[in-house]
Amino acid sequence: MSENPPGQQVQLRFDDTKMTTTYANTIRSMTTGDEIVLDFGMNLPMQGPNNQPMVVVHLGSRVIMNWTAAKRLAMQIGGAVRQYEERNGEIQLDAPRQGPPNA
Repeated sequence: MSENPPGQQVQLRFDDTKMTTTYANTIRSMTTGDEIVLDFGMNLPMQGPNNQPMVVVHLGSRVIMNWTAAKRLAMQIGGAVRQYEERNGEIQLDAPRQGPPNA
């Protein structure tokens, strides 16, 4: 990647032609010294053997990023949550979970 002289603007274009959208209500993370791995999925409560409650998590997407990108993501999500709570009130983490939004 070449350096630009100070003050020169760089045009940024997002190509979303290959983007897919999925809903996730569960995340699993793993880390190394260089990266964080985020697996996104859906947890689905169901009955297991002998009618025992069981949760199956179907993982659908994996995102791997370096720590700089992870910090930027954390800051963006933190800001979005803060704005949401300012408009709608505090999100209760112990509240009953809701399913995916209706299409």
